[in-house]
Amino acid sequence: MILKGEKVSIGTDKEKIIKFLTNPKNFELLLPMEKVKDFKSDAEGCSFKVQGGFMIALIQDGFEKDKVFLKSGEKSPFPFKLTIFLSDKSETETEGYIEFNGEVNAFLKMMVEKPLLSLFNYMSSKLNKHFS
Repeated sequence: MILKGEKVSIGTDKEKIIKFLTNPKNFELLLPMEKVKDFKSDAEGCSFKVQGGFMIALIQDGFEKDKVFLKSGEKSPFPFKLTIFLSDKSETETEGYIEFNGEVNAFLKMMVEKPLLSLFNYMSSKLNKHFS
């Protein structure tokens, strides 16, 4: 299953965003804390529980000049990869979106598709507000 979040404009340059996103601790600032608990992070990644009791683990998986890569950790309910795409709009503005690629069966897809898209759009909005 592949999901693409909404594109957002972020009021800073791409390098600052990549530096921010490659520090797992910063993901706590992007999550809806009223729906997340037990956030933990280290140099390699972060983990947290979402409503419904699912544990999500994100592991840093590198970056390129216009992408940040994350993948699921062993505590996640299914294997997935997240790619955050970034492109320069100007010297002080970057456009970006989150793409999810996960191994999700048809039943689970019906349950997780809408909440995941909502989460990715929320995270993008928070990233935009962080750099405003």
